[in-house]
Amino acid sequence: MASTILFFLFAGFAIACAVSMVYHKNPLYSAVSLVGVFVALSCIYVTLAAPFIAVVQILIYAGAIMVLVIFVIMLLNLDEDKPLTRLRYLYAVGGGLGLILLVQTMFIFYAVLRAPKDPVDTSQTAGKSLSIGQAMYTEYLLPVEIVGIMLLMAIIGGVILVRRLEPGQLKLVVDSELDKRHEEEEKDDYRIAF
Repeated sequence: MASTILFFLFAGFAIACAVSMVYHKNPLYSAVSLVGVFVALSCIYVTLAAPFIAVVQILIYAGAIMVLVIFVIMLLNLDEDKPLTRLRYLYAVGGGLGLILLVQTMFIFYAVLRAPKDPVDTSQTAGKSLSIGQAMYTEYLLPVEIVGIMLLMAIIGGVILVRRLEPGQLKLVVDSELDKRHEEEEKDDYRIAF
């Protein structure tokens, strides 16, 4: 009973932080809300007797990845943008997709309540670091290596994207991109720094 109450408490906190993350226009506030989601998910993992996954969630996601996200936000120096009026129809699409997700969640909750309750075998080591390590480096070695290669490709792509251009080359790139978007009035905008 206590684990159910804790689950709903942490799940409600995660949902509230997720809504806050989407609601805020300032990307730093959204990043802090995302840290709240990660902490709540970690607490849910602890209630499910998976301490290794909970610690990894805190160390990797709430620690390292959020530091990188905040570093990129500070590096980009994002200003307040003017509101987009041309994408107003996406609110209806998002609301419809959110309603579909809510119906799916209620169906899963109903199916879990109707499922037979099997007793938990405490001799199994699901969620422990020993079983995760054995599975990762025996049965799932190829997917782990593929993920490593994909992360390496992402790092190389990030390095290529942030390479420095000469001011003349950068002006040509920005002007051609603004021409493609039909935003010629933005060419002399003070926020576009060369």
